[in-house]
Amino acid sequence: MLPVVYAVLAGLLMLPLLVNLCCPYFFQDLRYFLLVAGVAQRARSNGKRRPVRTILYAFLEKVQQTPHKPFLLFRDETFTYAQVDRRSNQVARALRDHLGLRQGDCVAIFMGNEPAYIWLWLGLIKLGCAMACLNYNIRGKSLLHCFQCSGAKVLLVSPELQAAVEEVLPSLKKDDVAVYYVSRTSNTDGVNSFLDKVDEVSSEPVPESWRSEVTFSTPALYIYTSGTTGLPKAAKINHQRIWYGIGLAIASKVTQDDVIYSPLPLYHSAALLIGLHGCMVTGATLVLRTKFSASQFWDDCRKYNITVIQYIGELLRYLCNCPEKPNDRDHKVRLAMGNGLRADVWREFVRRFGDIHINEFYASTEGNIGFMNYTRKIGAVGRVNYLQKKVINYELIKYDVEKDEPIRDGNGYCIKVPKGEPGLLVCKITQLTPFSGYAGGMSQTEKKKLTDVFKKGDLYFNTGDLLMIDHENFIYFHDRVGDTFRWKGENVATTEVADTVGLVDFVEEVNVYGVSVPGHEGRIGMASIKMKADHEFDGRKLFKHVVDYLPSYARPRFLRIQLVGLHEDCKETAKRKDVSQDHCNPVQGEAGCLANPGFLVGMGTVSPGAQSTMLSCGYTADGAFHYDGQFPFVQISYIYEAVSSMRVESSSILLIIMYLVPHTWEAIIICAFFNQATLINIWFHMQAYIYIYIYIWGGVGRCVGGREDELNRLSESSSSGTAVSLKLEH
Repeated sequence: MLPVVYAVLAGLLMLPLLVNLCCPYFFQDLRYFLLVAGVAQRARSNGKRRPVRTILYAFLEKVQQTPHKPFLLFRDETFTYAQVDRRSNQVARALRDHLGLRQGDCVAIFMGNEPAYIWLWLGLIKLGCAMACLNYNIRGKSLLHCFQCSGAKVLLVSPELQAAVEEVLPSLKKDDVAVYYVSRTSNTDGVNSFLDKVDEVSSEPVPESWRSEVTFSTPALYIYTSGTTGLPKAAKINHQRIWYGIGLAIASKVTQDDVIYSPLPLYHSAALLIGLHGCMVTGATLVLRTKFSASQFWDDCRKYNITVIQYIGELLRYLCNCPEKPNDRDHKVRLAMGNGLRADVWREFVRRFGDIHINEFYASTEGNIGFMNYTRKIGAVGRVNYLQKKVINYELIKYDVEKDEPIRDGNGYCIKVPKGEPGLLVCKITQLTPFSGYAGGMSQTEKKKLTDVFKKGDLYFNTGDLLMIDHENFIYFHDRVGDTFRWKGENVATTEVADTVGLVDFVEEVNVYGVSVPGHEGRIGMASIKMKADHEFDGRKLFKHVVDYLPSYARPRFLRIQLVGLHEDCKETAKRKDVSQDHCNPVQGEAGCLANPGFLVGMGTVSPGAQSTMLSCGYTADGAFHYDGQFPFVQISYIYEAVSSMRVESSSILLIIMYLVPHTWEAIIICAFFNQATLINIWFHMQAYIYIYIYIWGGVGRCVGGREDELNRLSESSSSGTAVSLKLEH
């Protein structure tokens, strides 16, 4: 009997080793599953209690436990849990007494990152109201749309956004919307001040009866995502979903001793649901910054003793691109939470800044499925967890990118992709994994649902993302599908951009799409424009238009002008431009009327007050473009219109001359200052299909030639007076 007991004990001792050999990630999978299950169980338990225990109650518990602990650090100000609680009490009372709000109402917040944002949100929860988080980058039509689809009747605005509000104020007033600046004074007719009213009321706790009708299904937030039909969609976030949103902070083992640094905007789910709410639940301290700054990032981390940072992929790349310093590892950061981090940036970040635990995750604001890379596998967004998959039913299915729809078999059902191939992520809509949809109409909500996926009558959520599962069950993000692309951490709807650009009077047709840029995450906007007959391109007008009506991340940074016309049109234009008709080559192709020889000029920043000579064309001291050579009219007219419309930013210019050689593009890049005339002799040997691009970036215009993949590989950095020859594979 004794030998049997010994054998059993030996087997039990060997079991963990055998499991680790056969299933090396089993214990990590189990630990993660238990953490997530704990979050779900806590959420369900809070939902069953009366009154319902929303995220507010977690915050109030911390107020009772650690009233004098710092909750929020902003610049040189410190706000304790008790101070934020009292201020939010005043906000709730002012909203009720002066604005007449009651539970169930909605208030739109149009502000940047600042402490007032947080106590406004807490005040609204205490009142039982919902908050619509407006993106402070949007303007005009988009701003009105976002406000209207939330159903809000009150708009609270930062005074810094006065111009944006005044633009839409007549429309708001027509709808009887009350607009308030989050300040103590107002200098805009029709807009009142709000903080003076907050100062007047008591900071005593507000009665629970003010929010007695709130349930877990009550809308708490409206967070905006890109809309495939053009305008942003307001994702409905109820109180149950808020609890699920903090799962990442809990699964990442954030504690009350942590200090979380969030340079991300509060109108997005990452900073609000994970950063702010994560602090409320764990008792940690939040350091809020108005905007991300790569140069001040690590100084902030040292100043505030940061232990946890939030990121999107671009932010960590910006940090890696900064010059190395001896104190790069002089910090206390142990954990980074975020998404969109490329594998090469991941490796470089850890190599340079120390062994920081990267918790890369995949999720969407309105989605019902998420993953977290708890194994620290570089490049992955998570793992196929066997235990999790028993509870949450998700799959990757084959998708036709051209038709923008799932591929179905002969029976009309979707087809699962094998491992190693990208597929569309779909997740079954159940009570455990619900999809709340969007505010402002059912059409957008229904478009995100897939029916009859694997059997008749089933219902799945369409994430709109292509993912890939490798043979070790690690999950990788592949790409987005549909009419959106992601840039600077923001989802951009191509139809919204196209509709905006199409309003310019000289544009007949426009198509917008995202293009990859080496060394950058996501895709950058490209707008392909067909000009109206008898109209000329006006770069200044287009630039002003997109700046006025599109947020910075949605503005197309490349414009591709389609030069479409008949040979007779070319000759007529050549007469008007006084250019020899012999240079009109009536080749019909993607760029329309093509020229001989190929002459493409790429402009950097332009200074009209300077002088330069490039062959027989250049700029005079008064900024005028002169031409007396034999170049084709097509390039000259459009290059002139583009370059003469550039905004003044500096006194340097980058000239790029490209011509076609069999199987290669060859480029000669010459950098020179305007105050130094540069004469170059260049012979063009072959014809080239002409594309002309205007590259708009932060007020700087560039007119560049070449296909987008060749263009992307051109380095933008060169020294004055230096000539570099590049040979790029075709």
